[in-house]
Amino acid sequence: MRVNTLKPIIECVINPFLSADREAPSYANFDQFKAVKSFHQSLPGYFPTPLVNLGELASMLGIDALMVKDESWRFDLKAFKVLGASYAIAKEIKQHLGLEEKELSFDAIASHKSALKALTFVTATDGNHGRAVAWCAEKFGCKAVVFMPNGTSEFRLEAIKSHGAHAEITKLNYDETVVFSTQKAKENDWILLQDSSWEGYTTVPKHIMQGYFSLVSEFEDQTVTWPTHVLAQAGVGSFAASIFSYFLARQKPTPKLILVEPTGAACFFNSIQIGDGKPHLTKELDTMMAGLSCGQPSILAWNIIKPNCDAFVICNDQLAKKGMQLLANPIGNDAVVVSGESGAVPIGLVDEICTNQKYSLIKERLKFDGHSKILIFSTEGDTDPKVYKQHSRIIAS
Repeated sequence: MRVNTLKPIIECVINPFLSADREAPSYANFDQFKAVKSFHQSLPGYFPTPLVNLGELASMLGIDALMVKDESWRFDLKAFKVLGASYAIAKEIKQHLGLEEKELSFDAIASHKSALKALTFVTATDGNHGRAVAWCAEKFGCKAVVFMPNGTSEFRLEAIKSHGAHAEITKLNYDETVVFSTQKAKENDWILLQDSSWEGYTTVPKHIMQGYFSLVSEFEDQTVTWPTHVLAQAGVGSFAASIFSYFLARQKPTPKLILVEPTGAACFFNSIQIGDGKPHLTKELDTMMAGLSCGQPSILAWNIIKPNCDAFVICNDQLAKKGMQLLANPIGNDAVVVSGESGAVPIGLVDEICTNQKYSLIKERLKFDGHSKILIFSTEGDTDPKVYKQHSRIIAS
């Protein structure tokens, strides 16, 4: 079944800064992948999220395989963010309590409940990261304070509060809320747990990025199919940089690494277009993709993505809606995937590039063809059910 959409718009730029000798950062290696995986397996309720093969959609699009890692099943949070938050919180607790590296497991940390009560973690979030921090603090017995940008839905706010955290919506945009949270951390001697990085603040975001390695560790355990293309969404870029780093570190052919951003919050695309090789702030943010509505690239992510990403692609909100509809209303025997706007956008993008003659040049540049095995991460489920219900239904032609 085809989806009727309103003027999808796509732009693509091949990376002018691509290095001839691409490599992963030093903190992305086999031992680290193994350590992160072991920690996550210690968490209560852990199980790998499904890898869904959309064979019939792939066939219709003229590609060999379309694989979707479905994060709507991640614990009871319906989003991948908990992988980074849990590992970073565990590393911070380890440091504060003077624990050994071998004690980096849920049971070992939770056994220090009396000491953990004194720790407060604070973060800025559009929703999923903040809920992950609140969930982890609740599980470990710490406190959490979460600040959210203007325009955040009440549902996302209440979801965070349900884990016992103090949460409030500010009158600031996302990047301003990050600054505000940083100030509050200093004033109150709280631990800042932000999934972005800047000069002087890299340790926690590095640990968050390492936590995301489990997404690809699970993928490798679930299939023998090695992708030719990996698409990753970017807000501040931590998730995409982590996923790309994993593939760069493996002793296998490196897939084409493609960064996907909303047109209305394209801080990486815009920075690449400026052409000076530096990250730049995108001040005006305008997208329904709440999880990707960020204006300032993380410096750690920038330093990985700039020399290693093959292409930067932006698209408007119509393709996020299209992706939600395609995943909610699958073709033939393909499985249903419940995917929110930030999770579904790569599906809408691939479909549009493969089916709209207008984008044949982009299709050629990205080498989407009958040999393509494309891996996509649906990073969230219906984390805002009202938005999901509104946009996941097929629109009648």
